[in-house]
Amino acid sequence: MEPAALIAPTAAPAISDVRVETISDYKSFLDLEPVWNDLVEAAGIDHPFLTYEWVRTWWECFGEGKQLHILVVKDGTGPIAIAPLMVSHGRMYGMYGLRVRQIESLGNVHTQRFDFIMARRAREAYSAIWKRLVNDADQWDMLQLCQLPPGSRTLEELPKLAAADGFLTGLWHSGDSPYLPLTGGWESSLTSLDAKHRANLRNRLKRISRLGKVSLEVVSGGEELAAALEEGLRIEAAAWKGEAGTAICSRLDLRHFYTKFAERMAARGWLRLFFLTVDHRRIAFHYSVCCRNKLYLLKPGYDPAYAPYSPSNLLCYLVLRDACDRGLVEYGFLGTSEPWKLEWTRKTKPHYWLFIFPRLWRPRLLHYAKFRIVPLLQRLGLFQLAREAVARVSRLFGFCKAS
Repeated sequence: MEPAALIAPTAAPAISDVRVETISDYKSFLDLEPVWNDLVEAAGIDHPFLTYEWVRTWWECFGEGKQLHILVVKDGTGPIAIAPLMVSHGRMYGMYGLRVRQIESLGNVHTQRFDFIMARRAREAYSAIWKRLVNDADQWDMLQLCQLPPGSRTLEELPKLAAADGFLTGLWHSGDSPYLPLTGGWESSLTSLDAKHRANLRNRLKRISRLGKVSLEVVSGGEELAAALEEGLRIEAAAWKGEAGTAICSRLDLRHFYTKFAERMAARGWLRLFFLTVDHRRIAFHYSVCCRNKLYLLKPGYDPAYAPYSPSNLLCYLVLRDACDRGLVEYGFLGTSEPWKLEWTRKTKPHYWLFIFPRLWRPRLLHYAKFRIVPLLQRLGLFQLAREAVARVSRLFGFCKAS
């Protein structure tokens, strides 16, 4: 036997200093303001939808009936990651009666992109977040993360962690968001367009110029902001959006959200309200934000009286030329691949919804319904016929009872 003195002692396992704190009240959320955007910057996030300004404004306007469930990962130096989540209760698909207790991304249809904010030690942070979710798994039926972008590490890490613990997962491709790279300059961007589209732009610009001087107006803050935003929202509602009830002015919460967010973006110097003017008359509007040298179009609108001149496209033309002149590297149309956007670019970014279900009978039934039964019924054209039957079954088993 070797002398005891020559036997190397077994190293003790390293104890991680990473821990998770759950933020569930508004005051504690406000206390995160000094560090939130620093983490966003350190994580290299290049869009406005995870900024403190966006998340706070969203919660103030749309958070009623939900509970904050923000997971803050810390080490010895302080916060290193944030998972902006909330708890809600509803019904899957909103129609077939299956009551769901869910933890979900903090956002809604207006939140065009989402992810976890990972500034440092990402692998450890994901592991810590997942362990907290697992520990609370008896309190939720489904984890739903919406609008995750391509290349998101969340799409890589969470499904692996979930599978290792026997949780069920599902992925849904929600759509593709058009964008236009601007690094080649204006001439390069212009020549990349279809020849017919370029000809239409030149023709309409020539025709509308007969009505008066055509200009691009930009409002980014100051005393003129309130009046400019008010007129922009009027223009945004003037065409089909107003009639369809989807315009910002159609709902008080939407109006309050986009007004307050504009004020907060103006304070950071990121707001860009673009107008197409003809002899100083505003006829088209873009509500945009400039973030990390990229320009994002959140809401467009136009005066239908000028529809024959395609004012939205003409405003796009002037905005893109201005963006190139200012050295911006990308223009994000956001939303889905609508035909008018695809006239400007064929490049798109896919987005995904990630679903995770615990190892319990009820969540497993929800997973089976969402990813097996419903897709099959949709393919067979039987989904609408099955709605009432499923609702009756769900009531029988108590899915419709309040949690």
